[in-house]
Amino acid sequence: MEQLLQKIDGFKSEINNFIADKAEDAEAFRIKYLGTKGLVKEVMGEMKNVAAEQKREFGQRLNEFKLFVEAKYEELKSAAGTEPSENGLPKPDLSLPGDPLPMGSRHPISLVRNQIVSIFQRLGFAVAEGPEIEDDWHNFTALNMPENHTARDMQDTFYISQSPDWVLRTHTSSVQVREMEKGKLPIRIVCPGRVYRNETISARAHCFFHQVEGLYIAENVSFADLKQTLYFFVQEMFGKDFKVRFRPSYFPFTEPSAEMDISCLICDGSGCNVCKHTGWVEILGCGMVHPNLLENCGIDSKKYTGFAFGMGVERITMLKYQIKDLRLFSENDVRFLKQFTAAT
Repeated sequence: MEQLLQKIDGFKSEINNFIADKAEDAEAFRIKYLGTKGLVKEVMGEMKNVAAEQKREFGQRLNEFKLFVEAKYEELKSAAGTEPSENGLPKPDLSLPGDPLPMGSRHPISLVRNQIVSIFQRLGFAVAEGPEIEDDWHNFTALNMPENHTARDMQDTFYISQSPDWVLRTHTSSVQVREMEKGKLPIRIVCPGRVYRNETISARAHCFFHQVEGLYIAENVSFADLKQTLYFFVQEMFGKDFKVRFRPSYFPFTEPSAEMDISCLICDGSGCNVCKHTGWVEILGCGMVHPNLLENCGIDSKKYTGFAFGMGVERITMLKYQIKDLRLFSENDVRFLKQFTAAT
């Protein structure tokens, strides 16, 4: 026992002479003397070699030694000016300024969707939303597309496997049906939202995308009202220097139907690959609400008329920012998205 006590006294002398000028020195002291394989543990292990009648006295001396080492470690930490963390690294100085965080931005789709909605809100249109999982009635049948109607082939649909009567909506027109079924006239709404179609993903197509559709139903609504509404939209979205034209088209839920083109933003109408050398780019479909659709929703088609329009937000965004690959919108590439910080 006497030899062990002398050994401990020698360790104390060694410890008293230990100097720590920085946090790494204090951590080295902790590992050497207080670590799991340190000197204190080693000395504690000698207890098993002490005679039973001497264990109490020796145990007290060991505890005093351990407290001595711990006190010395606290002194070294204070002298070093910082306190190491549990993983052995210095604790951060909370008084220092933090690391700068990069400025976030809204997604370009959100920017353009909000701008579209804002333009029509200035014309008195309210915002209406609906479910993305729809039943067959609201997505197809009520929109003048009964079962086996050939117009259903125009949209490649995702059906819910448990029930073929439920689908991922292929357009936000289903929201228009729900609003018309409420019977609160007149109706003047825009319906922004995500839609789904079973299409091959490419630079020009995706299995999900975003739409904004509009609907106005009241007495004596004409095609002229539709044209003036859309003229205003184009001027507010793209500027007053763009030409606009309407082309006859077909949609089962409008009659007559049309597609709206604007002069190409890339070539200013002179012809390029984007506009297929026509000088025109199609941006939306529109038309007068079909009388069958009004009757399906309980609205008197002899008293009320209306117009509807629908546009893909991705198409408008690609034109506005001259983006040539639709897939960029859903790849979450920060290098692409951070370009729109200034636009927020």
